[in-house]
Amino acid sequence: MDRQPVVYIMASDRNGTLYIGVTPNLMARIYQHRTKAMDGFTARYDVSRLVWFEMCDTMEVAIVREKQLKNWKRKWKLDLIEADNPRWRDLAEDLGFDPLPPSCRT
Repeated sequence: MDRQPVVYIMASDRNGTLYIGVTPNLMARIYQHRTKAMDGFTARYDVSRLVWFEMCDTMEVAIVREKQLKNWKRKWKLDLIEADNPRWRDLAEDLGFDPLPPSCRT
């Protein structure tokens, strides 16, 4: 999965602040979110929980999907997450990341 185009949704908490992004390297991108490696929106709002992702064949397809999701209503995004992840688990744990500290979890 190191070099696989992916569109993903990170959240601050269940039903919290959402961030939709695209990357060719999901593992590295999760690490950047969790360590707040870059100043900005996700660091400011503690958006560090991976709640949904979708692998794509190419970066072009991933970018189109990202733009589509960013234009969706919030309810549609919540429904998308809850269709596969109803408990809003941090899917990064399934990829080998340590659990987030309790203050960052539901």
